[in-house]
Amino acid sequence: MGHPVVANEAENWELADTISQHASEKQSDKTPSTNYKVGFPPRKTFLKEFADGLKETFFADDPLKPYKDQPGSRRFILGLQFLFPILDWGRKYNVNKFKGDVIAGLTIASLCIPQDIGYAKLANLEPQYGLYSSFVPPLIYALMGSSRDIAIGPVAVVSLLMGSLLQNEIDPINNGEEYLGLAFTATFFAGITQALLGVLRLGFLIDFLSHAAIVGFMGGAAITIGLQQLKGFLGIEKFTKQTDIISVMKSVLSPFPHGWNWPTILIGVIFLVFLLVAKYMGKKNKKFFWLQAIAPLVSVILATFFVYITHADRHGVKIVKHIKKGINPPSLELIHFSGPLLGKGVKIGIITGIIALTEAVAIGRTFADMKDYQLDGNKEMVALGTMNVVGSMTSCYVATGSFSRSAVNYMSGCQTLVSNIVMSIVVFFTLLLITPLFKYTPNAILSSIIISAVLGLIDYEAAFLIWKVDKFDFIACLGTFLGVVFASVEMGLLIAVSLSFAKILLRVTRPRTAILGHLPGTTIYRNIEQYPDSNRVPGILVVRVDSAIYFTNSNYVKERILRWLTNEEESLKEKDLPTIEVLIVDMSPVTDIDTSGIHALEDLLKSLQKKEVQLALANPGPVVMEKLHASEFVETIGIDKIFLTVGSAVIKCSHKSNEDV
Repeated sequence: MGHPVVANEAENWELADTISQHASEKQSDKTPSTNYKVGFPPRKTFLKEFADGLKETFFADDPLKPYKDQPGSRRFILGLQFLFPILDWGRKYNVNKFKGDVIAGLTIASLCIPQDIGYAKLANLEPQYGLYSSFVPPLIYALMGSSRDIAIGPVAVVSLLMGSLLQNEIDPINNGEEYLGLAFTATFFAGITQALLGVLRLGFLIDFLSHAAIVGFMGGAAITIGLQQLKGFLGIEKFTKQTDIISVMKSVLSPFPHGWNWPTILIGVIFLVFLLVAKYMGKKNKKFFWLQAIAPLVSVILATFFVYITHADRHGVKIVKHIKKGINPPSLELIHFSGPLLGKGVKIGIITGIIALTEAVAIGRTFADMKDYQLDGNKEMVALGTMNVVGSMTSCYVATGSFSRSAVNYMSGCQTLVSNIVMSIVVFFTLLLITPLFKYTPNAILSSIIISAVLGLIDYEAAFLIWKVDKFDFIACLGTFLGVVFASVEMGLLIAVSLSFAKILLRVTRPRTAILGHLPGTTIYRNIEQYPDSNRVPGILVVRVDSAIYFTNSNYVKERILRWLTNEEESLKEKDLPTIEVLIVDMSPVTDIDTSGIHALEDLLKSLQKKEVQLALANPGPVVMEKLHASEFVETIGIDKIFLTVGSAVIKCSHKSNEDV
C-alpha cells in the first residue's frame, strides 16, 4: 500500500519518523536481530595470518592438493602431467579428435605461412625467421600448454613492437648480425620473464593493464602497422623508420605521384579487396570460414604466378627474392649473456614478453570460456616462457597466441593442441622444400595480407561500449590509441601503463561514499541517489564507505564524512528541522582497515564529540572488527555503538535519542 505524496520536507520528516517507529515495533515483535551483537573473530597469530594471506595471493588454487596422500611414484607421474599436460589428455585421444585437429592444423598452416613472412618484415628480420617461429614454439607449447584452441606463432603487434625497439638500438641494414643477436637476446629474456611470472605465480601483474588500455593499444598498433605497409603496398623506395602517423604520411605523400609504383598498387588493391571480401564472407556465414583461412595463401600463389609470367619485377614491382631453405639453425651463440647489449636485450625482452603474454592469456581465456573449461594462467605463462627460451636458441623471435589464427583454429573444429603440431609439421616441410617458390612473391601481397589481418584489431564496438560505461576508461583507451598513432608504440605502451595505474590510484585514494535512506515499509537502507523515494531518518545521518580504508584514503574518508555531516546540518538549519544527533557509518563494504584508517576513525570520533554527535558503526567485517578490537577502538567508541545492521543501529540510536530527550 502506497503512502500519500508529501507537500513539503517537514511533512516528509514526520512521515519518516512514523515509518521508523513502525519498523522498530515490527522488528521488535517478529525478529530478534536487534539482540544480536557483532562478533569478534578468533585472533590469529602473525605467522598464521601471514601464511593465510600468502596462500590466498599466490596459491589460492592449492596446486599441491592432488599430490597429498599419494605414493611417491604417483606423485612423480602427476608432476610430469602437470609440466606436460599432453601426458594427461593424450591418454584419452582418439581418431575422431585427430580428424578435427588435422583439418584445423592444415587450415591454420595455410593462414600462418604468408602471415609469418610478412610479420618477420615488421620485426625487420628476414622472411625465414617468421617461418622458424611457427615451427619450434608451437611444438613446445603443444607439450606444455593448457589451452585447447590457441594457435602459436608470430603476431603483428609484438613483431612491430619488437622491430621498433630493436631498430632504436641497432640499424638492421648496416649491422644485420648484431641486430639478429639482439633479437634473439630479447626473445630469450622475454621467455625468462614469462616463465618467472608463472613459476613465482605473479600472473596477476599483467592484469594491471586495463581492458580499455589494451583496446586502445591494439587499435593504435593496427593503424600503425597498416600505415607501415604502405611502403610495400605503394612500391615506395625510401621510407621513414619512424612509426608516427605524421612521419609516415610525409614519406607516403612526398614521392607522389612519380615515386609510387602503379603496377605494385594494382596488385595490392586487387588482392586486398579479395582478402577483405573473403574475410567478410567467412564472418557472415560460418560455413565459409575456410575461405577466410586459405585466402592469404591463395593470394600469394596467384600473385607470385602473375609476377613470374609477366616479369613485373623488371617494372619496379618489389619481390621477396630469397627465403633461406632449411629448418631452424641453432642460435645460442648469438645470444648476448654479457656486454653492452645484455641490458638492452633484457629491457626489450621484458616489454615484448609482457605484451605477448597479455595477448596470449586474453586469447586463451576467451576460448576457454567459449568451450567451458578451466585455463591455468600460471601454467600458461611457464609454457609460453619455455617455448620462447627454446625458440631463442633455434633462430626464433618472440611467438605468442594469435587471435586470428586461434579463431580459425576454433572454427575449423580443433579438439586439442595437436592442431599446432600439424601446423608445425606443414611449416617444417615448407622450410625444407617450398621456400624457393616464394622468390617472386611481391611485397605488395604481403602488405595486403597484413593490412587485412590487423583491421580486426580495431575494435570500435568495444571502444563505444567503454565510452558508454566508463568515461575515465575511455580516456585511457583514447590516450593510449593517440600515443601509439601520433608518437610511437613505446609511448603508447607507456601511456597505457600510466593511465591504468592512474585509475587504480584514483579509485584507491578517492573511494565512493554515499548517504543512505530508509526504504518505506522495510528495514532496508539504500543510497538516496539510487533510490530517491527513500526517506531520511530524523536526527540520524547514515553514511556508507564503499572501500577498504587505508593510509592512501583514510584522511579523505574522514573529511568526506564530515563534509556530508556539515552539508546536512546546514540544510536542516535552513529548513528549521531537527539537527543531526547520531552519525551511523555502514562498514559492510569495508573489507579491510589499517592503522591509518583506525587513526582516521579516532579523529572522526573526536570531531563528532565536539559537535555533540554520536558515532555508531554498522556491520564491520571480521578483519575490520579484529583490528578495531586490537587497537582498542572498540573500547573507545563503546561496544554498544557497534551494530549488526544499519536498521538495528537506527532503531537503537532512535530509542536512545528519545530517552535522552
